[in-house]
Amino acid sequence: MKQLLLLTFILASFWGKSQTIISGEVLQKNGEPIPFVNVQLDGTYNGASAEENGQFSFTTSETGKATVSFTMVGFLPFSQSVELNGNPVKLNVTMKEEINALNAVVITAGTFEASDRNKMVMLKPLDIVTTAGGQADITAVMQLLPGANRVGETEGLFVRGGSASETKTVIDGMIVQNPFFSSTPDVPQRGRFSPFMFKGTAFSTGGYSAQYGQALSSVLLLDTQDKMGSNSNWNINANLAGVSGSYTHKGWLTATAGYTNLSPFFSMIKTNLDFQEVPNGLGGSITINENINERSVVKAYATVPENNSGLRLPTYDADNSTYLFTNRNRNFFSNGSFKTFSEDGKWGLQTGLSYSNNIDELQIADNAADRTDERTQTRIMGNYYFGNNLSSALTVGGEFHHIKVGNIYNQFDLNMTDNYSAAFAESEFYLSSKLALKPGVRIEHSSVINKSNIAPRLSMAYKLGKYDQFSLAAGRFYQNPEKEYLYLNKSLDFEVADHLILNYQIIKNLRTFRVEAFYKDYKNLVTEATNSFDPNPYRFPIGETQNDGFGYAQGFDVFYRDQTTIKNADVWITYSYLDTERKFRNYPKQVKPFFASKHNFSLVYKHFFVEPSLNIGATFTHTSGRPFYRFNDTFQDVNETPNFQNLSISISKIKKVNNHFLVFYAALDNVLARQNVFGYRFSADGKESFEVRPPVYRTFFCGFSWSIGELNRTPKEAGLDI
Repeated sequence: MKQLLLLTFILASFWGKSQTIISGEVLQKNGEPIPFVNVQLDGTYNGASAEENGQFSFTTSETGKATVSFTMVGFLPFSQSVELNGNPVKLNVTMKEEINALNAVVITAGTFEASDRNKMVMLKPLDIVTTAGGQADITAVMQLLPGANRVGETEGLFVRGGSASETKTVIDGMIVQNPFFSSTPDVPQRGRFSPFMFKGTAFSTGGYSAQYGQALSSVLLLDTQDKMGSNSNWNINANLAGVSGSYTHKGWLTATAGYTNLSPFFSMIKTNLDFQEVPNGLGGSITINENINERSVVKAYATVPENNSGLRLPTYDADNSTYLFTNRNRNFFSNGSFKTFSEDGKWGLQTGLSYSNNIDELQIADNAADRTDERTQTRIMGNYYFGNNLSSALTVGGEFHHIKVGNIYNQFDLNMTDNYSAAFAESEFYLSSKLALKPGVRIEHSSVINKSNIAPRLSMAYKLGKYDQFSLAAGRFYQNPEKEYLYLNKSLDFEVADHLILNYQIIKNLRTFRVEAFYKDYKNLVTEATNSFDPNPYRFPIGETQNDGFGYAQGFDVFYRDQTTIKNADVWITYSYLDTERKFRNYPKQVKPFFASKHNFSLVYKHFFVEPSLNIGATFTHTSGRPFYRFNDTFQDVNETPNFQNLSISISKIKKVNNHFLVFYAALDNVLARQNVFGYRFSADGKESFEVRPPVYRTFFCGFSWSIGELNRTPKEAGLDI
């Protein structure tokens, strides 16, 4: 909850003036807008993609004579000379279609994309922080999109029948070892990163690019913001979770510091948990984002948080008995990247280096325990662009990871080291103006199991008309077994999932409709040979393990977004259907896994009132029951939890005084205080069952943000049309 302050606090930091604003619209000869045109100030990284209505806007600190280029597959390139002197530049451009060419086709199967040029940003940072019930948390909002299952008792993204371990978070091409705050049994944790660190979110629900691996189900791709502006400013924040502040120096260096203590928050609400030490923490971060020259940019980010908490958890052995669980967490994460491209735009190079280290010092009843993990990774990737308007690309690259993980519990000291390496090649090109193809292949080697694999991937799309298209994605995906199994058995093999996805999408007049069908075939899942079934999800494996598990997941998703029918409103409607079974872990037969729900529905509504500068939002979600199994269950009859339902609302008010911006915000989660049940835990003899409930039935959160000084982005760049 503590980062809900970012809902409009950092939003305010996007408000200001740059030296020159370049804006306008791009139309066809018949007056129809051309969406997603790539608009670029030649020789710089400054630019934008046109919106669905053909309009664009961006800022630049360049001065003097310059050239703005407009490119879009299926249209002749267009250039316009401009004079940059601080005055706004308005460009109204008409682009001509190439002979026998139509609008560009874009591969979308399996992905809500926010990445490659010529592709739209599906969810911007403002979309995330203004979603009621999302608590300004990236992962929480992703759970409102098609393909995601809502699992309320633990953190993570559960996608299309996959467990949380089957989804990886990637920042600027680098896997994040600890994307969430440290796990506590049956208490879900937030993501560690603010959505305003990123220029967009690409949530791949399957069939993803050969550039990424070690994820059987999904990848969440996050690309950090580019430098915009050269001003300096301060930001100060306070809310029920703590205080924080940041300083940005001339647009290229930002330092933040914050203190978190949930005592004020817990004093206003009733919790279902007995905290012996209220969660508290102290941390800071540094961000560097600088354009070295006209064609090269360097980015670096480092954060050092420390968090503490202690609570009494039920033992499930007898009524009202508890044990003490405390955690002293220290985390360090750093990520750096360098990008450059050739003067003619045909070649590009990207390199990255990342290091993370996480230590959990645990006290579990009378037992001391530690969890440690460390990851060092490096990555290099080259791009060659070719074809009309350089719209096609060949990508080759490689990466290396050195991973160390360990668990200490009393006399047990378990550890594992893996040197993981991969190489990949992928090409996206157009067989015609209507047909796009993206074949790829990925080769991986893991030292801990001393095995290699080859993973082919293929995506394609066919344009049906001006606004709609079909897309298809298929491929093979590998992942190492979970660390608990590798501690005990390093002769295991990769787990495998084969994906097949078919997608139809139409985007017209700020409305998006999308339907997608999928099938996943699981092989080589790890199983345990045990004499009886234990449903405890936190149990440590005790039986002999092998790769003889299997399963499937199939279903369809529907997504509709409307930003035009109701003036100043944004509406999302999402529905997902899932049919899945698997034999894995200590399951004695193929059944529906405990984290899978058949039906997931969400309705998101946002409305902006111009005159009072007021944002309001509401979100309703419904998830059908998930299966649960008892000790020594025969799995003949499937028991399910009650349906999950939640209604949340949020409101924010923006006020400008000279060059100061004040933002006040408030949110109410689970308005109706519905007593949802996430699952059941059982006594040691299996005779007694206990409900797993959320830490709080209804939450209220409020705070304010204060920004001081010249800021680096305009309201429109931040996503506010005011």
